[in-house]
Amino acid sequence: MDILPEIQNRRSVRKYQQKDVSDEQIELLLKAASLAPSGSNKQPWDFIVVRSAEMKEKICMADHNQKWMLTAPVFIVCVGNETYRGDGDMERVIRDSSIAATTLLFQAEHMGLSACWTGWFTQDEMKPVLNLSENHYVTAVITIGYSDTKPAAVKRRELKYKVI
Repeated sequence: MDILPEIQNRRSVRKYQQKDVSDEQIELLLKAASLAPSGSNKQPWDFIVVRSAEMKEKICMADHNQKWMLTAPVFIVCVGNETYRGDGDMERVIRDSSIAATTLLFQAEHMGLSACWTGWFTQDEMKPVLNLSENHYVTAVITIGYSDTKPAAVKRRELKYKVI
């Protein structure tokens, strides 16, 4: 099975239809993310599913007040959790939780959902909103829904310029 077309078609969507995303769809997204590879199989991530308008507003404010985010019916916050590693290596936690977030994005595309990885926030602003400790690192706030727009493909450097 060739997944390259889905990878090529994935876009960062910033305008969503007012159409719900089911609990079953969210569960499938989280299952895919939880199957992502991680160093020493530590799986140092947690996910926070946000549907509440009030909480989405708070997250939006902490994420540089990007009001477009509020058009998404669901946010999934990907959180690196150092507690699972137990070795104080936050860089590995960030790496592994980023892999999980990316896996979630591709699963969303496969399911016909749209998503956008947001990260225009500081840890100092976002962690209190989510009631997280210093052992946590908010890797991404991912908006999820059905696209209400068709973003154009962005120009990419040719592969021959990316391989050294």
